[in-house]
Amino acid sequence: MASPRLPSQIVEFNCKACSCCYPAFTVMEEKLKNLGLKVNHHDENLRFLKSEINAIEEVCVDLAIKLGNYHTSAAAVATNDTSTEEAEQRTIRSILDQDNTAAALVCQLKVRYHERTSNMPLMKDILGFVATLGKVNDDNLSRVLAEYLGMDNMLALVCKTYDGVKGLEKYDKDGIIDKSSGVHGLGRSLGKILDGRFTVFCLENLRSFSGDVNIDDPQRKLILHRPRLPGGESPPGFLDFAVNMIHLDRAHLSCLTASGHGLRETLFYSLFSHLQVYKTRADIQCALPLINDGAVSLDGGILKPNGSFCLGYSKNIEVKFPVSLEVSSSPENITEMEEQVKLKNWEKERLLEDMKREEDLLKQVRELYSKKKQELMDYLTHPSLTQMSRDSPTSCSPATPGSNPFGAKSSHTRRY
Repeated sequence: MASPRLPSQIVEFNCKACSCCYPAFTVMEEKLKNLGLKVNHHDENLRFLKSEINAIEEVCVDLAIKLGNYHTSAAAVATNDTSTEEAEQRTIRSILDQDNTAAALVCQLKVRYHERTSNMPLMKDILGFVATLGKVNDDNLSRVLAEYLGMDNMLALVCKTYDGVKGLEKYDKDGIIDKSSGVHGLGRSLGKILDGRFTVFCLENLRSFSGDVNIDDPQRKLILHRPRLPGGESPPGFLDFAVNMIHLDRAHLSCLTASGHGLRETLFYSLFSHLQVYKTRADIQCALPLINDGAVSLDGGILKPNGSFCLGYSKNIEVKFPVSLEVSSSPENITEMEEQVKLKNWEKERLLEDMKREEDLLKQVRELYSKKKQELMDYLTHPSLTQMSRDSPTSCSPATPGSNPFGAKSSHTRRY
């Protein structure tokens, strides 16, 4: 930051000052500039300390999310809740129950006729369904994300390439669907007739996330800027971005497009973008100015990216993301993370103390700068008043030889 600009009157005086008062004026001007440099110095210190605190808060939030996931999973396992495998099977059964849909048909072929269809080019290009390609660690989160996306998106087929998309449906010369080929032909072979439209995502055609990925994270989560209050802290109740709360299996983590992008950067980023997740509806309401791409809460609140609110009672969501209850971290790692949280909080307290000292020093320097600037301005604009206030018989106006606004001994002495 540049030092505070000197008033135009001072600059003008600097140009027009006579030789008698110029040396003293230069000293006064230099003192004012030095005070301005001190103001900048303390400002820069405060900005640096603030950035350090923000970095610590980022680490603490990430650790809190990991610890929360661990304790949630550990509690569920301890109470013999549904296992991850059972949750996956429940999601598959719910897809199979959606009669006359492309998802139910393809799911049936993959599950019940796997050996006969696994080598078919059409089936090999289908990676799966949106509902089965990711997991979450909380049933409330599973429910609200499924409701946010809607049934069409949850049942959407996900293909690796555009050739796979073209293979799903063929048309005659008049643009009419050929019911004897593609997924329609497979349906007829099983006595199924597809009803209505169905959604298909093509990974290589999706616009991928343009930012950076955390390569040190086993889940390759996206590096996104968290919402910040004016003070720099995260808003109350903020948990994470939905795209980073999706858990990918190891097999799906290794699924990359030709350009090297994974499911999180392509499919789930296109579905969720910067959707924020909060604990409660009240938390969403408090954070509204910080929400640009929608938000959901664990108690069922939904704010769409266009700014519309979803009110009323939640629907009975038939197809949801499986809930993963596996404890991904060992107790030793958890202890280490808890110690790291304590250390980071201690570092934050020390930085806050440093900030308080810098703020006090900055206040003092600013007050002194304002005082000295006002004294110089008074001298330039009201020399007679300055003369009286200084009570100096030798002080005079800036244009009078022998004037000395700094109280220094004059080199010219009048004789009476």
